[in-house]
Amino acid sequence: MKLFKKKEKSAVQIAPELCSAQRYTEGDLRLPPAIEPFEKELYDRLRFAVPVIDAALMKIVRLTGGFNVICSDERFQEELDLFLENVPVGLTGKSLGDFVDNYLDSLLTYGSAVGEIVIDSRENCIAGLFNGDISAVNIVSGADPLTRSYTMRGKNGSLRPVIHPERILYSTLTGGRSLLRGLPALSSILLRIYQCIGQNFDRAGNVRYAVTYKPSKDSGEAAYSRERAMQIAKEWSDGMNSAKYGQVKDFVAVGDIDIKVIGAENQLFDTEIPVRQLLEQIVAKLSIPPFLLGLNWSSTERMSSQQADILTSELEYYRRILTPVIRDVGNAYLCSRGADAVCRVEWENINLQDESALAEARLKNAQAREIELRLEEIEKKNILEVY
Repeated sequence: MKLFKKKEKSAVQIAPELCSAQRYTEGDLRLPPAIEPFEKELYDRLRFAVPVIDAALMKIVRLTGGFNVICSDERFQEELDLFLENVPVGLTGKSLGDFVDNYLDSLLTYGSAVGEIVIDSRENCIAGLFNGDISAVNIVSGADPLTRSYTMRGKNGSLRPVIHPERILYSTLTGGRSLLRGLPALSSILLRIYQCIGQNFDRAGNVRYAVTYKPSKDSGEAAYSRERAMQIAKEWSDGMNSAKYGQVKDFVAVGDIDIKVIGAENQLFDTEIPVRQLLEQIVAKLSIPPFLLGLNWSSTERMSSQQADILTSELEYYRRILTPVIRDVGNAYLCSRGADAVCRVEWENINLQDESALAEARLKNAQAREIELRLEEIEKKNILEVY
């Protein structure tokens, strides 16, 4: 039995007036553009340079939560669970959950994600899953507006068609735009501020001293002023170096000696306001509450609760994108086993509240259910009395 049946040529047609504005010069339908290699490198470096961006994306991946794949035929449920828990992913990963995490990470970073169901031709079964490089894939329309055609981009820029496009898993965010789009400009300003902070601390933060020796007008002391200055410099340097090893040495000198801290009267620039303004823009783009990143900006508990609700809606959006991919993997496995069954995905509840709030919510739901049952019993008694 073949794992994937060959699709017949589609007879789907679309009115020219509906797609004329979306056609290339050759007549192909316009799809979300694949990310260019330079964009991929830009977003990778952005995550590497700005830790708050990388932390936000990783938290979104983890907060999306786990899922269960339910088979319509209970006889294959145990076998399906065993496969999804142990399916190889690339060279190092294992399980469908690991594949989905990497898939979502690519989706958030680059705006698109691509994967492949790897087939063992000898056993005629699924050998594993593979997270692909989205910058190496070019997507164009297929025979009709509802199908895609995948081509691989070589190192020399040449394109070659994918032999088995039915094994490709592809998803894109709205418009095919990365979640990090618009952040490089803001991040460059933020990095310049941090660089200036480091330079200022190198100049003024590392305390340096100015030791001034003023010889008296005595001719005898003036004759040996050079030797005394060199001796003072040597003893001062020895005292400073001893502090590195935990030794405290007092500096004793004779004569008029003045010791001052260089730059003590200068104040470092206050960068709290501009840095916060930039971080607010970054956090707003990533749609993640600041308190999850260690930024305590919320002044009230109510505000944090509203931010958690907003994040929950964002996570539900990502789940809607991932659900068809998970379902396709499960259906492909069932097809390879000759099962006439389909899969559905059940996601775990998103938990962004503390245990006390959840317990209180369960208590209120139970009380409401008890009141409803009592009202139903009273209504039934009233009906029986009428008849």
